[in-house]
Amino acid sequence: MTPDVQPGGSATSVADPEPEVDKRVFTVSIITLLVVSLFLILVPEASAAFAQNLMKWITDSFGWFYLFTGIMPLAFCAWLAFGPYGRVKLGKAHEDPEYSTTSWVAMMFTASMGASLIAWGFAEPIFYIETPPLGLEPHSSIAFEFAHMYPIFHWGLVPWAIYCLPAIPIAYMLFVKETRSLKISDSCEEAIPDFGRRHWNTVIDIFVVLSVVGGVATSLGFGVPLVSSLAVELLGVPDNLVTQIAVIVLWTVIFGTSAYLGLKKGIKVLADLNLGLMFFVMIFIVVFGPTVYILTISTNTVGLMLDNLFRISFWTDPIEKGGFPEAWTIFYWAWWIAYAPMMGLFFGRISRGRTIRQVVLGVIGLGGLGTFLFLSIAGAYVLYLEGNDLLAAAEIMRDQGMAVLVAKVISALPSPTFILSVVTVLSVVFYATTFDSAAYILASICTRNLPSHREPAALNRVAWAIGLGVMAIGLMVAGGIDTIKSMSVASSFPIIPVVFMMCFTLYRRLKRDFPHLSKTHEVHTLD
Repeated sequence: MTPDVQPGGSATSVADPEPEVDKRVFTVSIITLLVVSLFLILVPEASAAFAQNLMKWITDSFGWFYLFTGIMPLAFCAWLAFGPYGRVKLGKAHEDPEYSTTSWVAMMFTASMGASLIAWGFAEPIFYIETPPLGLEPHSSIAFEFAHMYPIFHWGLVPWAIYCLPAIPIAYMLFVKETRSLKISDSCEEAIPDFGRRHWNTVIDIFVVLSVVGGVATSLGFGVPLVSSLAVELLGVPDNLVTQIAVIVLWTVIFGTSAYLGLKKGIKVLADLNLGLMFFVMIFIVVFGPTVYILTISTNTVGLMLDNLFRISFWTDPIEKGGFPEAWTIFYWAWWIAYAPMMGLFFGRISRGRTIRQVVLGVIGLGGLGTFLFLSIAGAYVLYLEGNDLLAAAEIMRDQGMAVLVAKVISALPSPTFILSVVTVLSVVFYATTFDSAAYILASICTRNLPSHREPAALNRVAWAIGLGVMAIGLMVAGGIDTIKSMSVASSFPIIPVVFMMCFTLYRRLKRDFPHLSKTHEVHTLD
């Protein structure tokens, strides 16, 4: 068998300096987060109007660019996996993967998609039958088919490719170049001019921190109403701001504790638990729900996706200008891009010992398969309830919102108290895993001299966990789905050039470190 490729690297010196907080990045970032949170709390209407106007300007002016940027990672990751550098090992020549495949996939899945998948998996199809794409008739048969397919498109291969793209440069930087850093700026160095490099690095890291906060804030904005509605349905508590803030406090305690415990003692344990719960929920719905309908419409969706993939990937609706691409596809691509630095850092950090090809196929292949399975089952179930008049899903969506709809859909299953309890625990732990991963990554970006085997200071991680909780409270006060969506769009905009810089740097490093592979397809282990 052809050996994996791994260049020699210098051993870490015992005299290397201890990790320390990068005060410039930490101070500017945390102050910005707190200021934005205070504006959301003190002047919610003005803050919401500003955020929504900014989102409209970005999506109207640069929506076409987001569509191209969303597809580009698929092409680049395909080249990485199947090109000459696919067998380059992200670690030592005979080093085994740091985590088992199950734990590796569990951490990636729970840190990235989280309970947002639950919120949108049951609600998004109803949006699409109400306001369908491509000029389709609302509530028509073809609208139902596209309503099942579109969430899988939005949550499938493209987001996983966007997450995978920065993970490879980060893992290469950590485990091949053995850089003492978990900063995006260090994976962009080939594209940064020598003059003023330190200042450029700081600017990039601050933008990355704010992007991560914006992406996570979007998830928080969707997640708090979801868990609040599940608690209302399960426990009968009042559905108000007090309940939502109580949910945020509970989350902050859970993921603050997990972030304090670290990667292996906290995040890994929660991720393994969540993966098991998620598969249990899927099997429960398939077995006790409309099994044949789920299998039939899911099979139909595969063909529908293959027939329409290129059209929906680049559809801008230039004539009718109905707003669907801006409200959905462009928003989603922006959300994934805002999350990309965090996911790249996290995926890269946990991918030690795997080849580039294994990481690409594992992230995009297994991640895409997971979202396909869950969204196929959840989407089919809610569409079955709506189409057969078993639940007035569209009416609940219009009158009470998507969070209440999810709770009502879960309650329509057999043994509603039991399955509601399971889904509530799943959602709480899902989000806790996402947010303690975010706190871990934010603390790492704000740390200097951080080798791959060390973790950022516990108090640094806890500070970011609390900061994210404060941001969540601000979003709850400002309210509104459009305000929440605008957070990710606005924070994603400056990240696009950073992702291109990472790709350029990775290409230059691979070409320089493995010159023989850039000329032939022979693969050798380098000493």
